Amino acid sequence: MRGALREPAALPGIASGRPRVCRGPALAARRPGDSDIPRDADGCPPATASLPVEKRMELNDKVALVTGGARRVGRAIALELARAGCDVAVHYHTSQEQARELVSIIQNTGRRAWCFPADLARLDEIPLLVSAVTQAAGRIDVLVNNAAVFRPDTPESFESRAALDQTTVNLLAPMALAVACWPLFQRQTCGKIINVTDARIDQPMSGYMSYTSGKAGLAGLTRWLARWMAPVVQVNAVAPGVAVFPEDLDQETRAQVIGRVPAARPGTPEEIARVVRFLAAEADFVTGQIWRVDGGRSLV
Repeated sequence: MRGALREPAALPGIASGRPRVCRGPALAARRPGDSDIPRDADGCPPATASLPVEKRMELNDKVALVTGGARRVGRAIALELARAGCDVAVHYHTSQEQARELVSIIQNTGRRAWCFPADLARLDEIPLLVSAVTQAAGRIDVLVNNAAVFRPDTPESFESRAALDQTTVNLLAPMALAVACWPLFQRQTCGKIINVTDARIDQPMSGYMSYTSGKAGLAGLTRWLARWMAPVVQVNAVAPGVAVFPEDLDQETRAQVIGRVPAARPGTPEEIARVVRFLAAEADFVTGQIWRVDGGRSLV
């Protein structure tokens, strides 16, 4: 159905239609198509495993799911992938108005687009999200795990519920989405996963214990999935530096942050989106890598 929008009430209702739901069994389990891919004792493909060149993915008419896609960097990624030929499923949590606006913009370019609500802090909503996208779009070829929670905490201000929610969105939700999409990628014999982590994972930010830990874990998950899902799926991560400041950050602090960037300026969401597009469209021999888009900040 071209150009259909998903209202918030529609997502739970998907279950009543009894669609095929990817419930994300353990990655170590055998799945249809696994017999075609030799694996070693650890369950990983040997270095000699490969896919025929003709099965490599091009983006035209493929479907991308972008989490947190309604605003900021996620919006830029959704638009960039649409320009590359993708139909785009825009996930959002609370930004319904922005998601609808973005869907309209993408549809006006001639691509299909939809928006889907889900609270990624509730892992039980993830299979329903994947099912809703596949029911509307027919497939998922590119998964961009962009949604994130950025809240300060330290051992002195630690609250277990808030830390769990933040870690779930930043780490466990990308894991669950990868698990849910894996059977689809296998049936399609190709797929791309691009995680959005943070350039500061190797230089932890003071005051952001849960956020930094979750994003560092996402980098580790990227490498693990890249090994296990090869050669069917390429899994990489983009690690942005300063691109979009928090809305409540004062000008003095912004100037101090930019002063530590060798490029002497903040990046833009579009610059991050172009790297995501490259990894989705032109990087079939790149997997398990963390791409820093930080103006050289990680060198300082």
